Amino acid sequence: MLNIAVMGYGVVGSGVVEVFYKNRESIQKRAGKEMEIKYILDLRDFENTPYASKFIKDFNIILNDNDIKIVVEVMGGLNPAFSFVKSCLEKGKSVVTSNKELVAAKGAELLKIAREHHVNFFFEASVGGGIPIIRPLHQCLAANEIKEIAGILNGTTNYILTKMIKEGASFEEALKIAQQLGYAERNPAADVEGHDACRKICILASLAFSKHVFPEEVDTVGITKITLEDVDYADKSGYVIKLIGRAKKLDDGKLIVTVGPSLISKHSQLASIDDVYNGIMVRGDAIGDVVFYGKGAGKLPTASAVVADVIDEAKHDDTEMSLFWTLPEKSIVTDCKKGSIQYYIRAVNAGQAQVETQFGKVDYLTRAAKPENEIAFITAMGEEGVLDSKAEALGQNGAQVLSCLRVLDY
Repeated sequence: MLNIAVMGYGVVGSGVVEVFYKNRESIQKRAGKEMEIKYILDLRDFENTPYASKFIKDFNIILNDNDIKIVVEVMGGLNPAFSFVKSCLEKGKSVVTSNKELVAAKGAELLKIAREHHVNFFFEASVGGGIPIIRPLHQCLAANEIKEIAGILNGTTNYILTKMIKEGASFEEALKIAQQLGYAERNPAADVEGHDACRKICILASLAFSKHVFPEEVDTVGITKITLEDVDYADKSGYVIKLIGRAKKLDDGKLIVTVGPSLISKHSQLASIDDVYNGIMVRGDAIGDVVFYGKGAGKLPTASAVVADVIDEAKHDDTEMSLFWTLPEKSIVTDCKKGSIQYYIRAVNAGQAQVETQFGKVDYLTRAAKPENEIAFITAMGEEGVLDSKAEALGQNGAQVLSCLRVLDY
């Protein structure tokens, strides 16, 4: 009998237990072993569940029980999750987690500990919910040199932008609807400010490029300043606005890693991904572009990925060697402002002569009911930092730059 402990009985944790017992027969067949959830760790009481006898409140019971071979961490956050997971790995227990904050901050350290103790640290559910992306990256696409990863990595912001694009709702109106439907938290900052997407692109970049990328190294901008005017200009010009997390490898081996609202062509495979769905594009030298699509969050989709990791671990006798990255001696992330990009810019009280003095030839955009004093355009390719300086210079002498967004070629 392979015994499992689940740490945390919130949305994802309860989903893990539900999926495990609902599909236990097929799960055991796929794992090739009989399996049981022996403990569920949570400080709260759940007397009315059919699993009430399994609940404990002392982590040390799990840590010191040699029968526990797999620990599922679905508590979230860094503390006490990090110390709990570290202790389990050091005790020779494999750990499966959905905790993106933990993996983004401590992934390299925990993978190293797992390898030293011949166990595994699996985290398929930390990116994309139920979308399989971690395993394909280090197994199915292993023959490729990964050039770039880009995607819609946060369902809440994608839902909000979809409401703005499809229904003309303002950001504030769309956020309120998302909160009413349970897609956004009461405090939505982690989503709308881009922090959630940042953690996920860090995990993907670390795995794809073999060196740890930390969230604080990533230029991160949320969607709070996106307006219906920007949405309209993009739409009339053949673009949509999406919150895109991306990691691009440069010729010198350095990475540009950013999260921010960006214009992408309506012909892009990412452009049609709406509502709470996520889409992740991986660009390899041999395979070209591959896109993974599905529900990026939610109780059962995320639980599905967690339980799949449990099944995978049940088949392992030692560490999965391909799932690994290390701490770099020096950061591999370079200043995104040195990269080449196009900008969409919207301004008021700036004439064409002023625009062309700063940017040279540009593509002007239009929309219905455009105010006379408003101008919008897409620049030629240029170094991002230089374009920033030109935008700053444009916003002088009575002119004002209202929006400045990347235009990405996906």
